[in-house]
Amino acid sequence: MSKILIVMSAADAWERTDGSSYPTGYWAEELAAPHQKFVEAGYRVDFASPGGVLQPLDRHSADPEIAGADCARHVAHAERALREFGPPLKLNEVDIADYVAVVLPGGHGPVVDLHRDTALGRLLTEADAAGKLIGAVCHGPAGLLAAVDPAGGWVFEGRRLTAFTDEEERLFGTADGAPWLLASRLREMGAHHSGGPAYQAFTVRDGNLFTGQNPASSGPMADAMIAALDN
Repeated sequence: MSKILIVMSAADAWERTDGSSYPTGYWAEELAAPHQKFVEAGYRVDFASPGGVLQPLDRHSADPEIAGADCARHVAHAERALREFGPPLKLNEVDIADYVAVVLPGGHGPVVDLHRDTALGRLLTEADAAGKLIGAVCHGPAGLLAAVDPAGGWVFEGRRLTAFTDEEERLFGTADGAPWLLASRLREMGAHHSGGPAYQAFTVRDGNLFTGQNPASSGPMADAMIAALDN
């Protein structure tokens, strides 16, 4: 059975420029929707994180007023999947050769740790070089920033992608005080970032790179990856 790796952040707090700490964790839909679709398509899914730390749930993703009426189903699926898998694999011990694809879900955690995680950078660099599928949704594309080649260049420079937009960050109420904004940083690094309407599903494919703008994009991104894997 072919395997897909979901890489989670290990962060539970996002330090703000005013010195305050914003609680974070994995966003239920962004983990649950791809996981469910991959499993139903016949793939085995492993979880990994820095140090093998199990990140907590972002409670915002369990609030129907924020995450939608279907959020309880996503929370239940995510919690069950993580419980049944057991402790996440340690990211620095993962061999990307064991997987056909790697996926980075969001929550704000990736802008705390994954964007500079050298083990993730190595995995993504190797995955891209091997033509393996890479998926990232919402704040997950922050993890792509870790992929730096031996010469110091960013592996995904010049690629077309999407991510949680600056507009969405402002609408969510977390732009003020953010150390940096993801979409702006991706463009600064040389990515061709595009976005759709706020909080509406929007995905971009550039070769083996699949990205989704926000939680609503999680399922469509996974569908696109499965279609590509099946071809």
